Amino acid sequence: MPTARQGSIHLFRFSGIDVFLHWSWFLVAVFEISNRKGSYSSVTWNVVEYLALFLIVTLHEFGHALACRQVGGRADTIVLWPLGGVAYVNPPPRPGATLWSIAAGPLVNVVLVGVLFVAGTLSRSSGLAQAEPDVYALLRALWFINMGLLMFNVLPIYPLDGGQILRSLLWFVLGRARSLMAATIIGLLGCAGFIFLAIKTQSVWLGVISVFVLMNCWSGLQQARALSRFAKLPRREGFSCPACKTAPPVGEFWKCAQCRQAFDTFQSGGICPHCGKRFDVTRCLDCGAAHPMSEWMVGTLVSSQRF
Repeated sequence: MPTARQGSIHLFRFSGIDVFLHWSWFLVAVFEISNRKGSYSSVTWNVVEYLALFLIVTLHEFGHALACRQVGGRADTIVLWPLGGVAYVNPPPRPGATLWSIAAGPLVNVVLVGVLFVAGTLSRSSGLAQAEPDVYALLRALWFINMGLLMFNVLPIYPLDGGQILRSLLWFVLGRARSLMAATIIGLLGCAGFIFLAIKTQSVWLGVISVFVLMNCWSGLQQARALSRFAKLPRREGFSCPACKTAPPVGEFWKCAQCRQAFDTFQSGGICPHCGKRFDVTRCLDCGAAHPMSEWMVGTLVSSQRF
């Protein structure tokens, strides 16, 4: 998966979100545009169609990013590349927050389905389809492209949006680790289907998508195993995250920002035992929220509620 630091060009910044374009986009653009010659009266319209496709992709990714911010998550980077786009979102580790952050992307496409349908209908009824056939052909093509992107994205195959939506729904029932495990296993089955279709149709793009899905499913499996091990760790009594009410694990899971050494912040009272640096807030490893150490202390909270 591309990152903003790996051969990408910074396009613009909107609402605190930086949008990058991967260099390989240009190579694929030339190939795709040349293959679509003859669809319009001029190749210029093919260029417009391809740019409009990535405008749709960009809007889709902004749907993810803005929804993630709405639920208190972090999202500041979008990378566009030949297979579409990637919004680097980090929602709070809650099933509802993750569900909304993922579902908002396809919902943008749902809205665009209606917008493009109305635009095409009006152009046909107003006579624009006869007067400007290229414009009508473009609207028609974009409707089909957007619908195709929507249908593909909602396939319940991890890491596609549909697979991540499925994982979020399972999270309510199975928990964080087991839901990810189930979603990635289903994703591997879907990957096998993609590989079969790629071989049967001799499609390079399906082959690339298969590799992408396989790599992300494997990474998801490793993450699910790590989450499962983390969930089984012993928890420290007397402390509870003010946000998610989960007791912190016992062990050296916090890293000092100054000396980079790991330590148990609850054992040392928020002070790094290696270099002596004091930390005013402590981050929850379960939900990601940061609070002062005094707010973590269950006894302090109980006492303050009595008076």
